[in-house]
Amino acid sequence: MTHETSMPGIYVGIDVAKDKLDLAQSDADDVLQFENNDRGIAQIVARMTQAKPVLIVVESTGGLERPLVTALLEADLPVSLVHPGRVRNMAKALGIHAKSDRIDARVLYLFGQKAQPRIHAKRSEKREQLSDLVACRRQLCTTRVQQSNRRGASHSPAARKSIDAIITALDRQIASLDRQIRRLIDADDDFRDLEKILLSVPGVGPKLAAALLADVPELGTIDRQPICAIVGVAPFANESGTIKGQRQIRGGRAHVRSVLYMGALTAIRCNPLLKDFAKRLQDKGKRQKVILVAAMRKLLSLINVMVRDRLTWDQLNVVKKLSNNP
Repeated sequence: MTHETSMPGIYVGIDVAKDKLDLAQSDADDVLQFENNDRGIAQIVARMTQAKPVLIVVESTGGLERPLVTALLEADLPVSLVHPGRVRNMAKALGIHAKSDRIDARVLYLFGQKAQPRIHAKRSEKREQLSDLVACRRQLCTTRVQQSNRRGASHSPAARKSIDAIITALDRQIASLDRQIRRLIDADDDFRDLEKILLSVPGVGPKLAAALLADVPELGTIDRQPICAIVGVAPFANESGTIKGQRQIRGGRAHVRSVLYMGALTAIRCNPLLKDFAKRLQDKGKRQKVILVAAMRKLLSLINVMVRDRLTWDQLNVVKKLSNNP
């Protein structure tokens, strides 16, 4: 969530690279550099604990930022993990076209001041492990689809044999990850209880449940609009003067949204509530894509309420009443 005015105090931007960390503070001209290792991260944590910043902004860099973010959160420091594209767009809007690690660190704290991005939720070690397993499985499934497509386009028996061996190995690894995910969820009481709630929803399967458990820790802790924005199924207005364009979804956690898409497809067929909801929209002449996105939003909103109130699908009298207000 963003705010129109920034809170007074110190804002910090940290640019993350493989070997180093560049730190800029809103109350200082110099950009400090630290090694991206345990020692350097500990130095940053000590400095931030003393400085007591309003917000520390770090870009999402595919995992390189995780040790730093985890250490800052463990020290109860306010950290926001932001998408690089959003930061770069703001820099261009401010006329900052040059790019270096030191400049990026300054741009990050400016982004924190002006955009007031949401503070990153602290995640447990088991949730981090589950997120890693789910991400690894997702990547292997993507690779399997690519190899399967290559096999279909190949006319060489030798090439097909090689691709078949790769697909077989990928299938074994995916099955192994499924077992590890299952063991991790079963070993944690909170995961197990939440999964029971999620799987009680017609249309929600083990893959969607695991993705929500791993990568949407905010589920059940915030309202419908913010949770939909986090996953990227909230509609944004497209209007200017007398022109009213079609609302569109954008941003959010695309990997969760893709699994939610498949869950909504299933729910429209087998979930009575979602089926009726989709039918009402269809009767109003809505396009199929609009109906599907609305069903994704509805499904996520219902799940959010269920997790908040610890209700399973067969306990949904309250939620069914809420569902009449899409």
